[in-house]
Amino acid sequence: MKRNKIALAGIGLLAAGALALAGCSSKSGGDATASTGGDSKSIIRVSGSEPENPLLPANTNEVGGGKILDSIFAGLAFYDAKGKLVNDMAESIKVDDASDLTIKVKQGNTFSNGEKVTADSFINAWQYGALFSNKQLNQSWFSDIEGFSADADSPLTGLKKVDDYTFTIKLSNPVAADFSQRLGYSAYYPIPEAGLKDMAAFGENPIGNGPYKFAKTGAWQHKVELDLVKSDSYKGARQAKNGGVTFVFYATADAAYADLQSNKVDVIDLIPASAQQTFESDLGDRAVNQPAAIFQSFTLPGNLAHFTGDEGKLRKEAISLAIDRAAITKTIFNNTRTPASDFTSPVIAGWSDSLKGADVLKFDAKKAKELWAEADKISPWSGKFQIAYNSDSSHQAWVDAVSNQLKNNLGIDASGNPYVDFASLRKDVNARTIQTAFRTGWQADYPAQYNFLQPLYGTKASSNDSDYSNPEFDALLAKGASASDQSEATKDYSQAQEILLQDLPAIPLWYSNVNGGFAKGVNNVQFGWNSVPLYYEITKG
Repeated sequence: MKRNKIALAGIGLLAAGALALAGCSSKSGGDATASTGGDSKSIIRVSGSEPENPLLPANTNEVGGGKILDSIFAGLAFYDAKGKLVNDMAESIKVDDASDLTIKVKQGNTFSNGEKVTADSFINAWQYGALFSNKQLNQSWFSDIEGFSADADSPLTGLKKVDDYTFTIKLSNPVAADFSQRLGYSAYYPIPEAGLKDMAAFGENPIGNGPYKFAKTGAWQHKVELDLVKSDSYKGARQAKNGGVTFVFYATADAAYADLQSNKVDVIDLIPASAQQTFESDLGDRAVNQPAAIFQSFTLPGNLAHFTGDEGKLRKEAISLAIDRAAITKTIFNNTRTPASDFTSPVIAGWSDSLKGADVLKFDAKKAKELWAEADKISPWSGKFQIAYNSDSSHQAWVDAVSNQLKNNLGIDASGNPYVDFASLRKDVNARTIQTAFRTGWQADYPAQYNFLQPLYGTKASSNDSDYSNPEFDALLAKGASASDQSEATKDYSQAQEILLQDLPAIPLWYSNVNGGFAKGVNNVQFGWNSVPLYYEITKG
């Protein structure tokens, strides 16, 4: 990248040394750098989860769908195993000044249907994703581009086509350095003209430009599996070393682990609670346990009874203090989780374990009960406190543990509220019909603190499930994103998090290692900075 004086330090703080591993144990089986040959036509079977929505780049903001999108699409850039931004469809991403970028798209790339990947492929896809009436979950990812409107149909006037393979981006805020680092995220993937003509059909059978493509029309067997094969049209750096990937949608993590042990699935990226104590001895060198950019919490709806105003502030603080995170991460997760001390992740530059107000995340049953009693003076507690979770993953054990702690330490009726699967839970969360707390987590889209803060807690942001809004918090985020050096940005983000620690729109729980494993005869398994396996590197046979 060509960097001028205005953008130089901003780019450096996000791109250079973005992952500072700290505070987690690490064990990883498999090494992509020591490549072992295999059958280039082998299909790799991996654990996955049914995507929440049709596979549209601007409407997918959950992990199950994101893994598939990243396999079938190629953006301007991608993040390598260590979180470094690497150009993919982009010849160059040039930060011209604090609010302007110039993008040159490589010539000669095509979608799997033969259509050329051009500047229009990106411009048209982004215009679609940003348009209010299209109701895309990732709409806010375009909010910094000039012309964006969150609540009215307004074209992105900041996108200008220069020629067939060049376009410029003008931002309404001076955040070009940070914006350039976001361009590996799936919201910014291109879409072919064929897809734009019928987006409903496209979402079920997307035509991508990445290392894999749908094996056939209808390759997505809902709630069963999705079959991808290697795409010969892809010319980028993520060349598939296997013949394809099949994502198996398991009903439970226990089922996936059982299949791994019997070599019916090749790679899984989630170990069930029932095997946390034994999986490393069970799998030996095929076990994976390494730090990843994952933060876990539970969130309270913004209008939940007893949790608004002064009463709500007291009750949220009491609930946080009533949770013994250290005990849960030890007894349930076998220390593959680390109690949270902020809202980001220890593997991200700028992370801190000494923020002002972080004491609210430390176990203090006595103070918790006192604060709960203070809240009762404002309005007496009634009803049951519940945490909703999806039953198709390993959440019941920790939800039950947290509920028991709240029951014992606050003297209230508390329990889990299971949903049959992730899509069902997210449907109620997105519709704002859920009337309980609900489990939430964040797997980073790009390696920066801003990515942990703005999408989840920024006003009207894409993944702001609590509808939290604080102008002071928003202002500090914007200031940090336009900062000229690392220390200045970290200071702004730290102050923003100190506001979150007071307001607690979500209750931070712990940071996760990625726990997984691979079957016998499977090689070159490497899990990336964000916990996702590099599927294109995996071989077997």
